[in-house]
Amino acid sequence: MNASPITTSNAAASRAAPRNDVVAAASIDSPVGALTIVVGDAGLRAIMWADDDPQRCGLAGVELGEAGEHLLIDAARTQLAEYFAGQRMHFDLPLAPEGTEFQRSAWEALQQIPYGATTTYGGQARAMGDINKARAVGAANGKNPLSIVVPCHRVVGADGALTGFAGGVDTKAWLLDHERAVVSRTS
Repeated sequence: MNASPITTSNAAASRAAPRNDVVAAASIDSPVGALTIVVGDAGLRAIMWADDDPQRCGLAGVELGEAGEHLLIDAARTQLAEYFAGQRMHFDLPLAPEGTEFQRSAWEALQQIPYGATTTYGGQARAMGDINKARAVGAANGKNPLSIVVPCHRVVGADGALTGFAGGVDTKAWLLDHERAVVSRTS
């Protein structure tokens, strides 16, 4: 089962001003460092890296204080732990990232890349219907606020090189190696 489709309600309104519906945030430890899970009324808003910029994640001006118990944070925490343990290949969480229509389209395309596989920015652009938008796809992926859950780490340069990743290229390599190891154990 794949993560829920990216919420696409009223694109013009979402570009006009950031939503302030963040209801909870919690930090977790992971094999790739501390992550902050951010949820809103409509679903998961972000998985942020330790030194992430809230503006990159569509959360500029939103206070990200630690929250108490929250069912969606608990579900995300559990599913991320399963992913890192090699027990989960797909996420099943309601997703509600902040982004333009094109960004959300790019993030939906990321969800179609199989676990343990990679594609290029050009390949992702082709899958979205326009090979000439590879750079725009790269820019949209760079704004993906749902790292790991929406797997932008599976996109590589045209020559197969690991390029750009909000969590760092070493983290991108770790995630890809982790997924390939899980696939090789289960096939």
